[in-house]
Amino acid sequence: MPMVTEQPSLVHPAALCENPNIGAGTRVWAFAHVMKHSTVGADCNIGGHTFIEDGACIGNGVTIKNQVMVWEGVTIEDNAFVGPGVIFTNDRHPRSRHLPEAVERYARPQNWLQRTRVGYGASIGAGCVVLCGVTIGRFAMVAAGAIVTRDVPDYRLAVGSPACLMGWVCTCGDRLGEDLNCWACGRTYHTTKGGGIAEGENV
Repeated sequence: MPMVTEQPSLVHPAALCENPNIGAGTRVWAFAHVMKHSTVGADCNIGGHTFIEDGACIGNGVTIKNQVMVWEGVTIEDNAFVGPGVIFTNDRHPRSRHLPEAVERYARPQNWLQRTRVGYGASIGAGCVVLCGVTIGRFAMVAAGAIVTRDVPDYRLAVGSPACLMGWVCTCGDRLGEDLNCWACGRTYHTTKGGGIAEGENV
């Protein structure tokens, strides 16, 4: 579990933070907009010009760089990293709510809202677009500029447009070799029956 600071939160005078309950130690920088009914945990960094909508949920220790759009239905779990300019979505077939043919569809959120989850310790590179309804797994990494259209499993590296799986990454962030060892920190991994990997030797 991440350690939570006892430091007070900091909201830049030029930020619009309508949520009075952001977590201790969280910093909200200039020109960010945090709506009232969002959830923002402790020890987060919310970069300038970021928008966090009602119904979005941000865990503890999350780093969100500048110009990120986090909409209703998006959950970002503890210690995740979201690079600058990342765009989340929450509607696979968007229309204007004022279009007469779409009024009934938008009468209830369950008709259109698709939820997205970013797992513990995951990283999303700069300029990514994340289509709604996907899960980015624990410690997964999405390369800069990728367009994520389907789930990214735990520890996987996703690259490209649309994003494809291109190997494995360590919890420290470096790419694993073919032997599933990390040259940077020395951690070792083994394959699991489900097709994923787990840290430690296979016993």
